Amino acid sequence: MLYWALIFFVVAIIAAVFGFGGIASASAGIAQILFFIFLVLFVVALIARAMRGSP
Repeated sequence: MLYWALIFFVVAIIAAVFGFGGIASASAGIAQILFFIFLVLFVVALIARAMRGSP
């Protein structure tokens, strides 16, 4: 998921450089949503691992 967020971020940067503001803002929004979903899932996985007591 982090990979896709990075891809959309790169697309947003390239679109912004070439002047496509709508595509750039849409791609940046998608990248931001995917990144926050990744963060939430990462924190949930860390908490689940800590609760299980695995080393």
